[in-house]
Amino acid sequence: YTPNFELSPGLQGALFLDIPLGERVSFRPELSYAQKGLVIRQSFNFDVLGVNIPLGVRIALQTKNIEVPLLLKLNLASRDSPVQPYIIVGPAVSYAADSRVSARGDGLFRTQPLNINLPLGGVINRWDVSGVGGLGLAFNAGAGQFMLEGRYVHGLTRQIEVPVVQLPVRNRGVSVSLGYIFPIGQ
Repeated sequence: YTPNFELSPGLQGALFLDIPLGERVSFRPELSYAQKGLVIRQSFNFDVLGVNIPLGVRIALQTKNIEVPLLLKLNLASRDSPVQPYIIVGPAVSYAADSRVSARGDGLFRTQPLNINLPLGGVINRWDVSGVGGLGLAFNAGAGQFMLEGRYVHGLTRQIEVPVVQLPVRNRGVSVSLGYIFPIGQ
């Protein structure tokens, strides 16, 4: 028996530097906050005296993470172009600062959620190493640029360590970001 895992949306925000290494290549270290999670839904139907009785559960796990992606950015247009498409790629290290699980029963009626803070470091892995890849567009706007970026993060570290059973739970996610880039120190 292996449950079905679903993605759980969460908030994300970041600060970064864009350090030019050449005409179209730059180093982009980031410091970010990201909520990550998963949802497990399972339901069963029981036949009692010819009456179908549904019974189910929904369990949601959410972690709050501090991340440090170390990305290379490849600009696909020159820096003075009004629209600058780019590619980002690189590793990221993530530290889970907080973790919470919420569970509720579903069936003939829905129960109130049970919320529990989970201790990190035992069953739930606090650290994660992942690969990041994405595409973006930067548009000149005043002294800086607006950016629209999409990225995929693929975790390499197993996030849940349970004795006997090896669950294939790794952080994977897709994000879309909108931001404003402005120069500092010029």
